[in-house]
Order: sequence, then structure tokens, then C-alpha cells
Amino acid sequence: MKKIENKIMLITYADSMGKNLKELNEILEKYFDGVIGGLHILPFFPSSGDRGFAVINYDIVDPAFGTWDDIDELADKYYMMADFMLNHVSIRSEEFKDYMEKGDASPYRDMFIHWEEFWPNGNPTEEEYMALYRRKANYPYIEFVRKDGKIVHLWNTFFEEQIDINPYSKATQDYYERNLGILSSHVPLIRFDAFAYASKRPGTSCFFVEPEIWDVLEIGMKPLRKTGTEMLPEIHENYTIQLKMAEKGYWVYDFALPMLLLHGLKSGRTDRLIHWLNICPRKQFTTLDTHDGIGVVDVMGLLTEDEIELVREDVDDITKEAKQYIKLPSMIKRKGEKFQYYQLGSTYYSALRCNDDAYLIARAVQFFTPGIPQVYYVGLLAGENDIEGLKTNPDPRTINRHNYTMEEIEAAVNKPVCKRLYELMRFRNTYEAFNGNIQVGEDKGDGTITITWEKDEYRTTLYADFKSLTYNITYYDTENGCERVL
Repeated sequence: MKKIENKIMLITYADSMGKNLKELNEILEKYFDGVIGGLHILPFFPSSGDRGFAVINYDIVDPAFGTWDDIDELADKYYMMADFMLNHVSIRSEEFKDYMEKGDASPYRDMFIHWEEFWPNGNPTEEEYMALYRRKANYPYIEFVRKDGKIVHLWNTFFEEQIDINPYSKATQDYYERNLGILSSHVPLIRFDAFAYASKRPGTSCFFVEPEIWDVLEIGMKPLRKTGTEMLPEIHENYTIQLKMAEKGYWVYDFALPMLLLHGLKSGRTDRLIHWLNICPRKQFTTLDTHDGIGVVDVMGLLTEDEIELVREDVDDITKEAKQYIKLPSMIKRKGEKFQYYQLGSTYYSALRCNDDAYLIARAVQFFTPGIPQVYYVGLLAGENDIEGLKTNPDPRTINRHNYTMEEIEAAVNKPVCKRLYELMRFRNTYEAFNGNIQVGEDKGDGTITITWEKDEYRTTLYADFKSLTYNITYYDTENGCERVL
């Protein structure tokens, strides 16, 4: 398998660019030679829901997608990342079914978090309940009836097909050991999905609770340290959490960049973006779009409430046709606050009103931002909001999860915006200056930004004007000894 490189990583499902892993491999070879260096294939295991994130087991690749041989073939061409759900398993997993069958005699009994046992008084007080960081309006548990007739309430953060697990249980730690061992034999990088929800203590938010979160992380990292496998924690919350993780030397996500760029391109201002580029972690993966939404909570404190609202109102206007098909928007509930927007649902291209110039500026800035860029497959094809998909699947994330046919991909890659995008991506993957040092130009208050990368004789500069929506990239051609424009 290839090790991690400072080259752009594609995020895709196993069946979103072609029907399976073999077709994905063919498409990448045919259309995207040199465009990507890494590949994050979203959960490709047998699953009972949440488009792969309710994993039944990690032993095999879902036969509908292919086999481990298909994964290994891709891993020889691209450095790869796979998901591991540290916080939950599918209710169709063998571990959960064993507990439902055998009850208290099951070796997996303590793998699951029993609601009444978790709270000192059997149930949370009103204050304890209100302190919880919640993704839904009701209590975060599901009622089950075991085979012996006993009713149990088990912690459930997300969807009905997923059930939370207790990281301190020996059964859970054995589960981590076995499955992370499988994954680390195929990929060099593993993403801990929903990682922050795995730290739970009565009386707290039960989300990124310190110091428990570091204990949980250490438990998860133990199997990976045996193989030298690296880890990327997926945490959608305030940017300060990413800074904490980065201080300890871990890879992190830059989930603040998407909203900062939208704000800059919609307002004509670059001051907030420039501030972030000066303080953001350097060991990070940058995003504009993912399989979820465009994070709002991630950027609080970097943008004011009014600045966030400016972006939200414009994206809401863009997606007004989609609203009639969405039952519940993406929301969170924090202590002492009302439910608030968690993420915005839109493709990034649509969020910029399908303006090619704005989109290319956004990508250019992303590629010049510290870290390794990730490009979601819909963004790779400059995809627009999938309204038709929402008509049959009301999950708000469907708007940005269109499955592309071969014919659609061929049409997309020939669009001028995509051709220019791939030119930028090939440059980012091959120009040596991006392995050097960055210098962010000072804020001139005129809606422009300048970013320079330099290593030895290699030097490249991005200049972008967020008011006129123009940009240029210059670089030093070492072979011919002259300055060129990309």
C-alpha cells in the first residue's frame, strides 16, 4: 500500500462514480490521471443504513462493491483512507444480535451503554439532560426487548440502525483491536468517525469531554500504533477543538475553510479568511465539501453571527426548491441554547450559484491553504444540487450525494470549469514548493488575498480578488529559469 503523500485526496463512495470499485478504478484511470494522489472511500463494508455508516462488520468488503483485492489494487495506486466507527455499531452486527439473544449472559452485554445504568440516579436530572449535546429533539436512546423479555434502553446518538458502544468495555476494546487490525493491513490512514461522541460522563455534554476524550483516543490508537497506521479524527464542532487535537500532533480536518470562503466570496471580504490562514493547523486535511453538509458550528468565533447568517440566508435562498422535500434540517442542541443550524445542505458549486469564477477561486485558495486538500466527488465534477434525489430520499444530505453514471461523468469532465480545476489539481500535486513554507500576505482591506509557497528555488504565488472574482497563479519554472503564469 502507498503511504500518505502531500497530494490531493478524492472522497467518494464505492458506488458514486460507477457502480462498484472496479468501475471506480477504471474511471479514475481514464479521466483523472495525475488529478488525485489519495483516495478516501466512504464505508465500503456490509451496512444496514446511513449509507454505509451503520457497519455490520469490517471483515469483508460489501460484495455489491467488490472485494479486498479491489481495495488493495486501489491502495497500490493511491494512498488510501478508510472509516472506522469508534462510537457505534449496527444493530444488525453479530455483537448486538448476540446480546439481544443471550441477554446478560452475552459476552457483549457491557459493550452497549444502558441508559439507566449510565446515570447515577437511573435517569438524568433536567439539568443533566439539558447539558447533553444532542443531534435530535428526544432522548438519545432506543428501547429494545431482549429475547428473555427484558426491556432495555440503549444509548443511541444518531440513527435507528446505529447503537453507541462503550469504549471502556473489554468487549469493545477487543472489537477495536480486531477490526482496526483488519483495516490497517489494507490502508495507511484510518478516520475515526463521530469520535467526539465516544466520550460520555454524567453531568457533561457527552461530547468531546475532557480528560475522557484523550483516554478514549488512546484506547482507539493502541491497535494502530502496532502497525504505524495514522489516524484522522472526524469532529464537526468549533475550530478550537481542531487546534487542541493539532497541538497533540494528530492530523485534523479544516472544516472552517468552507464557510470562510463562502463568506469571503459572497461579501467581497478576505480579512476573516486571512486571519484563519495565519492560525490554522499545518498538519491538516482541508475540505470544501464532504458527504455531510457545509459546517456552520465549525466557524463560530471566526465569523460573527451576522456573517454566518449572511451565508446561511443566501444558501437557503439557493436551496429553497429543495426545502419542500427535507423533513428535518441538520441541527444541534447545546446547553442553554436553542436548536441551531449544524450544517448547510448544498453542493459547494451550487452554494456559489454555479459561478465558475467563484468556484475556481475557492478551489485555488483551498489548494494553497496549509495541509493536504480533499475534494469530494461531487465537487470534482462541479455537481449541482440533486433535487430529484431528494424526492425519493428526504435525508437532507441527499442533495449532495448524486450517483454519477459513466455518461454523466464524461459530460462533466469536459466542462470548462472542470478542465481548469484539473489543471489546478495537477499543479498542486506536482509542484515542489507546496512541500515548503507558506507566507500569507497581509490584509489590505480591499478583498484581495495573496498566498506564497516556497521551497529552495521553487516558488508559487496565488493572488485572488474576491470582489472582481479574478485570480492568477504564478510559479518559477526551474527548468527554463523563468517566471510563468499557470
